[in-house]
Amino acid sequence: MDLRSAYPYWLLRHGIVNSYPSLQKNSTADVAIIGAGITGALVGWHLAKAGKKVIVVDKRHVGMGSTAASTALLQYEIDTPLRELMEKVGKKNAERSYLLCRKSIYDLQQICKGLPEECGFELRPSFQFASYKKDVKEQEEEYALRKQIGIPLKKLNGEQVKKTFGMNAPSGLLSADGAVVDAYRLTHALLEQSAKKGLKVFDGTAVTDIRHKRNGVELETDTGAIIKAKHLVIACGYESQQYLEQQVELLHSTYAIVSEPFREKKLWYKDALIWETADPYIYLRTTPDNRILIGGMDDDFSDPQKRDERLPQKAKALEAKFKSLFPHLPFKTDFKWAGTFAGTKDGLPYIGKHKSRPHTYFALGFGGNGITFSIIAAQLIRDELMGKENPDLGIFSFNR
Repeated sequence: MDLRSAYPYWLLRHGIVNSYPSLQKNSTADVAIIGAGITGALVGWHLAKAGKKVIVVDKRHVGMGSTAASTALLQYEIDTPLRELMEKVGKKNAERSYLLCRKSIYDLQQICKGLPEECGFELRPSFQFASYKKDVKEQEEEYALRKQIGIPLKKLNGEQVKKTFGMNAPSGLLSADGAVVDAYRLTHALLEQSAKKGLKVFDGTAVTDIRHKRNGVELETDTGAIIKAKHLVIACGYESQQYLEQQVELLHSTYAIVSEPFREKKLWYKDALIWETADPYIYLRTTPDNRILIGGMDDDFSDPQKRDERLPQKAKALEAKFKSLFPHLPFKTDFKWAGTFAGTKDGLPYIGKHKSRPHTYFALGFGGNGITFSIIAAQLIRDELMGKENPDLGIFSFNR
């Protein structure tokens, strides 16, 4: 798949961090992972730390797919509001999903603390403003539901929104729990550290065939080498649908722009993540070099040519939206890109086994919470492969 347009900000900022060879000889492993993006890196890190012999392969260079285009807002708030998720998957599973996403932010914080490289992780508040007056009542309901399960947040009226953020909105929810990260840099850091525990990475290596055997899997690659593994993890993002007959992903196109650096060190309240209730929504964050990143204006199609052709007008629309919210900040676009992303019918990821593929686990962190979902997937798959029963796996199963 053509997952993104050229020149995403993170890739231009860092370039090729590390280089890995293609696979040139037959190899064996406890676990083979297809996909060397942020999801594959997190799964590999957890498994290598648990003592598993791991091989990661990717047809691209490491992190060059959707990861390079990720805007990397870490939020516990799932694209499906808690009140709606309860109707889709039940009260217990919906509440647990929100709490797991919240926990994953702090789990990633601990992971990043143990990495020698700076990966841009920083805790931030998360602020969702009501796009329209009709959304105020729904935000009040959402506020009550989240407070009931112990999530700390504040409800702001229009006057408080103006005083705190300097923007006009009828109401807002201010959550204490959120974060940002540099997903591209983090991917390289995770794989580099995992390599010290024996994990092997081969990029420029496409898997052309998967053969399911009695005691494991065999992967045939375009380099002619064969990988034999006891287990397989498919973590190749939106391209994973090709390995499933069951349709699980809903493809969309999304757009992002990044400003020139600002001289002001404080652009808005605590550099919070900002997003809205509208669907599709726009979202904002700042970067380590004091730029503003804006994303959204999604389209319900995935044609890459059409997507990239719309990028100039989408960039202008995103810039105009920002200026309507913060007219005092002189935003000038410096980078812009477009990407394909996938959602699901209920907003939750698909994690675990599928009956059509023995010895195989899927780590499909679709939607706006891709990174937090990937942390959850890595932990659940690790537990499974270590023989530890984890009841949370059922929440994200293909049979839900």
